[in-house]
Amino acid sequence: MTEMQIPSPRVVIQTHDFDLGAEISALRAQDARVGAVCSFVGTVRDRTAGTPGSISSMELEHYPGMTEKSIEAMIDEAHRRFDIFGARVIHRIGLLQPLDQIVMVAVTSAHRGESFQACEFLMDYLKTQAPFWKKEQTPDGARWVDARVADDAALAKWGIEARNG
Repeated sequence: MTEMQIPSPRVVIQTHDFDLGAEISALRAQDARVGAVCSFVGTVRDRTAGTPGSISSMELEHYPGMTEKSIEAMIDEAHRRFDIFGARVIHRIGLLQPLDQIVMVAVTSAHRGESFQACEFLMDYLKTQAPFWKKEQTPDGARWVDARVADDAALAKWGIEARNG
């Protein structure tokens, strides 16, 4: 009798850092169908609007439960749109410094094209629709901003309408 492996959650919101290599290994674990793995890791920049040094830190918040459910729904949509085997999204919250890893999207499939497309689809969703808010520490003080970046072109290429407001 072989030991049953418990699948890791597809969406994790956490304060601590993540290990890309370990996450990819877990995602493709013993799945001989996988011929491609595509991943994206986003990091905290020290700038906003191109001004170097304008961000000394940021604090990210979300709506627990709602955020995970929203991202899970987009992973389901990625499975409907693309021929992928697995997907995993990790997004950090809390206090982050420039250079810190903030987000990871990883996707497995038989062929690279599906993985690339699904990874880009999920990242475009995270940047434009996922409910995160951030407080940036700048030389002029702290300011809360909606972490979702409106990018109508990114949404349009996937057939998603821009949200209002």
